[in-house]
Amino acid sequence: METQLRLESLEDAVVLDNPTEDLLQDKRGCPAYVSPEILKANTTYSGKAADMWSLGVILYTMLIGRYPFNDSEHASLFAKISRGQYVIPECLTSKARCMIRSLLRRDPEERLTSEDIFLHPWMTRDETNDFIKSPSDQCVPDLNFDNA
Repeated sequence: METQLRLESLEDAVVLDNPTEDLLQDKRGCPAYVSPEILKANTTYSGKAADMWSLGVILYTMLIGRYPFNDSEHASLFAKISRGQYVIPECLTSKARCMIRSLLRRDPEERLTSEDIFLHPWMTRDETNDFIKSPSDQCVPDLNFDNA
């Protein structure tokens, strides 16, 4: 069985004139995917780093089946996002948990970049790399992407 992913809309997309300058002020978007820095009043933020947070929310939701931050009231939801506290079930492999933690970091400077993602052990698939923990699952060591 093949799964297909379809992009519905780019109506909130921002096309950068200069890709190295991605500071934004726009505060629109889906509440469940908003990064903590976007919630700060009167500040600019890195659009790329905010996208990596949203990617972390998407990955968490796809692997676990629910949002990492959830509340019916926006104020409560935004408070949870600002605190950055979520729980990753132990049923995921250490590599999958590490990828999620590397994307859902409150400090945008500490998040993986789009280039870093392809170097992450979870993305370097082999026959033993899976989403769900197996009895032989091992912990992922601290990663240093600066020397890659």
